[in-house]
Amino acid sequence: MSTVLSNYDTWKNFLNDRVSQAKGMGLNEDTISNLAYEIGSFLGEKVDPKNEQERAIKELWDVGDESERKTIAGLMVKLVQQS
Repeated sequence: MSTVLSNYDTWKNFLNDRVSQAKGMGLNEDTISNLAYEIGSFLGEKVDPKNEQERAIKELWDVGDESERKTIAGLMVKLVQQS
């Protein structure tokens, strides 16, 4: 995972691949966003950001409440789908 997190574009590509796999398995957008939220929670607690973009996302995550964090997770899913 550390290689994936070392570069923001690599992270976005990795996340896009996982979102595509989830869709291929028949998961809907809400389920995918909920999974993104769980992953974000794990990363926020256990992983030190490796670059400026990840640091900014972590700072937003840290100040957000649960609803705001779910919004961030959903936006990350949308971002990688449009890339």
